Amino acid sequence: MNKTRQAGFTLIELVMVIVILGVLAAVALPKFVSVDSDARASALNGVAGALSSASAINYASRKANSTKGNAVANCTDVATSMQGGLPTGYTITAATVAVDATVSCTLTQTTGGATATFTATGIS
Repeated sequence: MNKTRQAGFTLIELVMVIVILGVLAAVALPKFVSVDSDARASALNGVAGALSSASAINYASRKANSTKGNAVANCTDVATSMQGGLPTGYTITAATVAVDATVSCTLTQTTGGATATFTATGIS
């Protein structure tokens, strides 16, 4: 007579796997709780960097050919230099920028009120 042996996991082994996964999830959860605030801060810094780059490229192109680019006399004018304009959810604090002068401008995130700075160079 042949005895057939059934293969598989016992109930206690399955319960132990579930317990271990639960402990791992409980340890990992606090690390991912602050992902939202980190994402907002990174997005704010990304937009500020894009504004600084747009200002520099606009200045260089307008300096080379006065028919290209946009005139920048205020920090808020830099947003027109960005392709697609300023993304929604951000505001730029108005500040005068003299021709051929570089100033620090403030970008504010409307949700949360976090701020970042970017540079703007004035050009007529």
